[in-house]
Amino acid sequence: MNLGLILITAVNAILPILLLILLGYILKKVGFLNDNFLAVGNKLVFNICLPAMLFINIYDIEGFSAIQWDVVIYSVAAVCLLFALSFLPALTSTKDPLRKGVVMQCVYRSNYAIIGIPLATALGGAQAAAVTAVISAFSIPVFNTFAVISLTIFKKDSHAKKVDIGGILRNIVKNPLIIGVALGLICLGIRQAQLEIWGQIVFAMNRQIKFLYTVLNSLKGITTPLALIVLGGQFEFSAVKGMFREIAAGTLWRTVLAPLIGLGLAVILSSYTRLLHCGPNEYPALIALFGSPVAVSSAVMAAGMKNDGQLAAQLVVWTSIVSIFTIFATICIMMPMGLLTP
Repeated sequence: MNLGLILITAVNAILPILLLILLGYILKKVGFLNDNFLAVGNKLVFNICLPAMLFINIYDIEGFSAIQWDVVIYSVAAVCLLFALSFLPALTSTKDPLRKGVVMQCVYRSNYAIIGIPLATALGGAQAAAVTAVISAFSIPVFNTFAVISLTIFKKDSHAKKVDIGGILRNIVKNPLIIGVALGLICLGIRQAQLEIWGQIVFAMNRQIKFLYTVLNSLKGITTPLALIVLGGQFEFSAVKGMFREIAAGTLWRTVLAPLIGLGLAVILSSYTRLLHCGPNEYPALIALFGSPVAVSSAVMAAGMKNDGQLAAQLVVWTSIVSIFTIFATICIMMPMGLLTP
């Protein structure tokens, strides 16, 4: 794989997102989309489409036997580490309590559902895509749990003397994305139990109730374009000046420091210890997890939870732009080391 092909791979993963955001921005500017459509579209994506997409992604995993536990455990532990570190840029880049949680989730929350699997597939083929899908079943609940905490803890601090732990837990349980993931894991567990008891799958959604599977799969299909178009319609370039520090801090951590920490520790543990076993099938999944821009759903969630949705939208756009170059640089570094195969 030459440098030109590497660049094309990275651009093809990121550029469709930027073009759909640009389409939403243009449609809003020419008056084709109005504020009411964007508000309703935002609710539709957050409450219906994204949960359906997460459910299908997890339901389609082959089974629990396909899980490579050392890589999964490392991925979750690294995300937890980034969550702990995210307090640093959140507390130093802004004084606005409604922006601190937005900066936090930019540090640890990547666009794994929308960009991750296509990017990993482009870098490592079907086997890398399978590893990515397995990790997503565990990383996405962690992402969303931390996001609820991030988007709640500072907002509560600004109105109360102490953090409402019960309120945070209720928000986690009621979060539509968490519900979608939980239902997907339950259905996956039922399917696995059938194999263990009868040796075959007696009941499956995509066979016995195919109409429901088809509907959910259709909702999954519209999630990404609708989310990005709505996001573009909410984007305002004039807002950049008022949040430059937050955008700079979030973009630096998401596109440079997060992949440096997440991938760097993986290379060290895999190369010099027996705690982690990573190769050409696993590193593409980790590049997608730590190197992709902040999740599109982070902006939807921030707006839905009454945080600074404008800042979250800006971070999606700018991390997407910068990640084209940082993903390219990451691949150029890792491929000569033999960690990726052409």
